[in-house]
This record gives sequence, C-alpha cells and structure tokens, in this order.
Amino acid sequence: MDSKNVIAAISLSAAVIILYSLFFAPSPQDLKQVQEEKNQVTQSTEAPSLEVEEKVLEISRTEAKSINQRIEFENISIKGSVSLKGSAIDDLVFKKYTKTLNGNDQVILLNPRNLNNGYYVETGWATNSENIDVPNSKTIWKVIGNNKLTPNNPINLRWENDQGIIFEKKISIDDEYLFTVNQSIKNTTEKKYNFYSYGQIVRNTAPEVTNFYILHEGLLGVFDDQLVEQDYDDIEEKKYSVNAGKGWLGITDKYWITSLIPEKNKEFKADFEFKNKFKANFIETKPTTVGANETKSNNIKIIVAAKEVSVIDGYAEKLGIDKFDLAIDWGWFYFIVKNLFFAIDYFYKLTGNFGIAIIMITACIRLAFFPLANYSFRSMAKMKVLQPEMTRLKELHKEDKVKLQQEIMALYKKEKVNPVSGCLPILIQIPFFFAIYKMLFVTIEMRHQPFFGWIHDLSERDPTSVFNLFGLIPWDPPSFLLIGAWPCLMGVSMFLQQKLNPTPPDPIQAKIFMFFPLFLTVILAPFPSGLVIYWTVNNILTMAQQVVIMKRTTVKTVQ
Repeated sequence: MDSKNVIAAISLSAAVIILYSLFFAPSPQDLKQVQEEKNQVTQSTEAPSLEVEEKVLEISRTEAKSINQRIEFENISIKGSVSLKGSAIDDLVFKKYTKTLNGNDQVILLNPRNLNNGYYVETGWATNSENIDVPNSKTIWKVIGNNKLTPNNPINLRWENDQGIIFEKKISIDDEYLFTVNQSIKNTTEKKYNFYSYGQIVRNTAPEVTNFYILHEGLLGVFDDQLVEQDYDDIEEKKYSVNAGKGWLGITDKYWITSLIPEKNKEFKADFEFKNKFKANFIETKPTTVGANETKSNNIKIIVAAKEVSVIDGYAEKLGIDKFDLAIDWGWFYFIVKNLFFAIDYFYKLTGNFGIAIIMITACIRLAFFPLANYSFRSMAKMKVLQPEMTRLKELHKEDKVKLQQEIMALYKKEKVNPVSGCLPILIQIPFFFAIYKMLFVTIEMRHQPFFGWIHDLSERDPTSVFNLFGLIPWDPPSFLLIGAWPCLMGVSMFLQQKLNPTPPDPIQAKIFMFFPLFLTVILAPFPSGLVIYWTVNNILTMAQQVVIMKRTTVKTVQ
C-alpha cells in the first residue's frame, strides 16, 4: 500500500464528508421547520400526561424484586418477571449471553423501577375524561388463571375502577424476545369515555456507554420512515417530540435494545425526554371512544432483544415493522456493512471460525478488484523501474523546474504511466476497511468470538504486548503499551509492502514515510483484532500481487 495514497485517500474521504455537510445535508433551519410543522399537529391533539413520581431506594436487586408480587416468564432466550404493580416488565435476563468472556454471570438488562439503575417497560391507558380512574404505575393488577408466562401460556391481568370500567391485559411471549400486550377496556356504564393507549420505556440513569462516534447508544426510533437518534446528553438538554402515523421507538445499547411498536394504523405522538429519568414513550393522538356497555382493545408489541441480525431482521419482516433493522447501527455504509456481515456469516457457517471467515472475505475482496489492482500496480511498478531515469532528469534540469516537469510528464505519457493510479485501490479499500471495523464493533455475533492462539475475542484488541515480549516477561503493561503480536505483524507487512513502492523523491518525505508503518502499528493496536487480521492478510495478498506484477513489468528504452 502506498502511504502517500493512504493519506490522499483519507483526505479525500474527509473532503467528501465536509462537502456533503455543506451542500447536501439538510440545514438546521429546514429541520426546525419540519419539526415545527409536526409540532403544530401535536398542539391540536395533545394527549394526557404520563407523569408518575417514583422513589429510588438503596436496596439490592433481589430485595427490589421481592417488594411486589410478580409473574415469572421464561423461554429459550430470556427469563425474568412482570411486576403486578403497574404490570411493568422490569426484570429481564439474557440466558445465552454472559457479561464477560469466561464468566458465568448472565447479562441483565431490565431492573425494577425503585433501583438506581431501574429500567422497565409499561403499557396502559390515559384519559382526559373527568372523574375517571385509569391504571398507572402504582396500580396492583389481579392475575386471572395462569400464573407463569411461557410461549404456550399467556397471562391475563385485570383491574376495575369504582366507576364501572374494567381494564384487562393479555400478555404473551414468543420463543425469543417478543412480548405482545393485548389491552382492553370494558365499559359497563351508560356513558361513553375517551381513552388514549400508551407505552413507555423508562431508564432511571444513563448507562456507561462506549461514547464512540461510529456507534449510537441512547434513544432512537423510526417515525414515518425517518430515523431519529438522540444521545442521553441531547435529551437532558432538550426534549424531542414528534407526531407520526407509523413507526417504533426505543432505547438502544451496544448489543441490546428495548423497543415499543404501537398498533398499526394508529397515529401517535412520541416523546424522548428527561425528567429525573430518561423516557421514551408514545401515546395515541386520537382517542379510543368506548361507548355504553362496549369493549375496545388494542395491541402493543414490546421487543427486548439481543441485537442478533437474524432476529432483528426476522421481526422486521414478520411483524412488518418499518426499518426495524436500523436498531443495529449499520451506519452510513449500510449496504456495504450489512452485506459484508452476511458474507462473513456465510463463511463462518462453512468454517466455524469468524477469523477464518474474515480471511476468506479478504481474499474475495482482493479477487473482486483484481483487474483494477493490476492496472494500479503495473503503473506503480513502471514508476519504480523509471526511478533512475527520473533521477537523471532531475539532475539534468535541476535549474529549470518547468522543463523538468515537461520531461517527466512526457516520460509518463511515453510509458503509459498514471502517477495517481495507486489511489484507486486504496479509495475502494477504505469503505471495506471501515465496514469491517463497523461490523466487528456493532454486531453481537462477533462478541466473544475466538480466532486461534491468544485471540479469544475478535471484537476486542490483541491482548498481548511487545513490551513484555508477548507474555514471556511476567509483567502486565498499562493499556497504552498493549501493542500486540498481530498489530506488530501488520506493521511489518506494511513496511515490507512499502519497500515495493516507488521511493518518494524528497528525502525528508521518504524518512516520514519510513516511519509510517510504525505510526499505524501504534494507532491500530487498540482496534479490534479481527480488523488487524484483515489488514495484515490484505497487505500480504497485496505484496504477493505486486511482486508478480513487478517481475512481469518492463519499460521501453528511454531516450
């Protein structure tokens, strides 16, 4: 890889991003106008408030669960319980995932509301009808029949107010991560009343986040085909509200998501806000009118999931959830990143090892762009062969820069050499390099996946260090000195590859580029080891191709 071309390619990529932001991205004024238009609808259909104050207690999770009566649930993927106080799903554990690589502690996502890290989901009805009580987060629901929620056995909850209105919930669960809440209202009076269906996700405190620009962690949703992402800091500063005719909303972590899907064909208002705790909620903007001696119902879906690609895509297709696949942050290069994952996943199923799959996809990428790389490397090889002649011309015309430039351009034209052709493979490679990095970083399938030897997690950095001779010296270096074996191999491969490229004419520039492999070794050391393996293998394949082409490359006799 030509280091000059790497720098040029990165600069060009940055320029494209800047130009997009200046000329194509919607202006803040345009976004403000769109938001104001949507808020005009909100003002005319304002639904009742969902505010209910809760106290946080300094108690353990086990103690918090024991305070209220619960209905347990379990399937092959998750286990937990539903609190009968508020009928909230506030206890959920992922059975297939552990907190650490070799640990036994399962990942806990949802916690009771009265804990500092409380995180829960609840659904219900609100009303602006006077003197009508509706169930809220303090309501104690009664269990009717089955007292454990399983895929084959839903649970039924019931609560009745003093005005003759009966509220019922039927909660069911599938084999993976989907809860379906069918909630109904039975009006036994002679009057009619208006109710608004709602759902809300509440998180008492912001979790520890990766805080890296390529990954969104926080509140998100898709409203009328528009993806909205709000960081925790953003919501603390300003509430976000929008009216929509379709969509979904939730709170996302790196590998986990808690989401609400309103009933189809029902307009709703969605809010992301912070009032001592973070909330993502929706409420229907048009009331459900329940007449005298009438029953009305609706369905709300709740997905609390590990963000497995097959699962997320499966729910999006099966339930018709608009752009639910964006729950996984595929980023700007959506098409490349997601399809790259499918390709690597295919090779993984063939080999049983994601590291081998990465190597195989690296070879496939090299093969796909073989003709373009051949053209580029032939030009670079000719430039290397032409180095002595270029040196002679510089000595001959060192006092006449214009003449020197004319002679060099004439030489390029005669030998059919394009000095910038080396940029082409690099420009193409940059999106794939970023795509592999993104895929390793955001997909849970890569979490805790081993390669061979000392690489036990391809999504994490190489754990070895050159400063303790890769474990031979009994000393644990600090994190900034963790420059592992694979980054060193990558640096060596880059150095050897650089020797195959034409030497920069400027001596100072040549010395700078000589240290470039060392610089990249240090920079890439903290990156996922799977990415470093990809880069190293790509360098080796590139060198092999260059060597073959250079041996076959000849030039015409120079005058």
